[in-house]
Amino acid sequence: MHQDGFETLAIHAGQEADPATGAVVPPIYQVSTFKQDGVGGLRGKELGAAARWIEGYDYARTDNPTRGALEECLAALEGGPRCLAFASGMAVADCLIRAACRPGDHVLIPADAYGGTFRLFDKVLAGWGLSYQPVPMADVAAVRAALAERPARLVWVESPTNPLLSIADIAALRHVAADAGALLVVDNTFASPYLQQPLALGADAVVHSTTKYIGGHSDVVGGAVVVADSELGERLYFLRNAVGSAPGPFDAWLTLRGAKTLAVRMDRHCENAARIADMLVSHPAVGAVYYPGLASHPGHEVAAKQMRGFGGMVSFRVRGGPAEAVAVCGRTRLFTLGESLGGVESLIEHPARMTHASVAGSPLEVPADLVRLSVGIESCDDLIEDLRAALG
Repeated sequence: MHQDGFETLAIHAGQEADPATGAVVPPIYQVSTFKQDGVGGLRGKELGAAARWIEGYDYARTDNPTRGALEECLAALEGGPRCLAFASGMAVADCLIRAACRPGDHVLIPADAYGGTFRLFDKVLAGWGLSYQPVPMADVAAVRAALAERPARLVWVESPTNPLLSIADIAALRHVAADAGALLVVDNTFASPYLQQPLALGADAVVHSTTKYIGGHSDVVGGAVVVADSELGERLYFLRNAVGSAPGPFDAWLTLRGAKTLAVRMDRHCENAARIADMLVSHPAVGAVYYPGLASHPGHEVAAKQMRGFGGMVSFRVRGGPAEAVAVCGRTRLFTLGESLGGVESLIEHPARMTHASVAGSPLEVPADLVRLSVGIESCDDLIEDLRAALG
């Protein structure tokens, strides 16, 4: 059978014309409860594929047709059998870890993990009885050694990482994790499903902050997980309903709208980021550039093997030190000083004082002279001139 391409799936998967009106865009079912056809008689089966995981609708915390359309679309884009959407990326992480682990379990996390992920493990889940160990995920031998020293229930991977953009060999880690009886979870937020599909490389689950590239317009907060195992999916479904971490229908609709243009946006993000990285490499005010598209990047070959493109995130270190790095963040005109990433507009931030302040004083502390860019889809010539002016 013919397999639809990514761009086609982004526009059509889970998004059949509304059977009642013929509307080509799934409606926003802005409703909290649903009329039942008698006690226990739930509606919804006639809505087709978007309802395939449920018996029908009774209460929107449990299921909602708009959310179902988003979940079917994201499952298709990641090439997995089941997706569950959440109110935020951190809600995904918390629910997935609680579904997969029990108090007393051990987890490996990246040695340069996102600050919010570290905070979740260190400040929240540690009190639940979960232990963790930071490991450089780009070093497969180090991961294998850590698992041999102490078995882990979960290996949590970011690739590329936030904010140092290191690359993990997902296919290689799949074998290491499986041999140790651990689940492999990949945070695919920086790459997006368009550039990388971890399930095809052997991951057990892939997570996203859909706030970022999938939403793409800095106007919605959300998260999603796509799982390879139906049993894990059922546990996640139960927990999401039990703790109430599902997104609202309007947030789901905005995210679904953003997903339609993910492919064309990512192409421009990648193109702009590559040109900006090349400019930064030769700039006298820049000491180091972190971008997997550079041949000098230690993970370049692995990234080229497992990704369609190298993404829209670029980090660099400023020769003038921490104070000058902060000053550069304040001198841009088009790069807006702000947290988050993945929107159509370009953002600049100082990780040590902003997104990664929570790892200060820990083994995951980031360099104080580091600047992170989320490269948007504006005219690249304008963005380059903006950075050159800010760097002096």
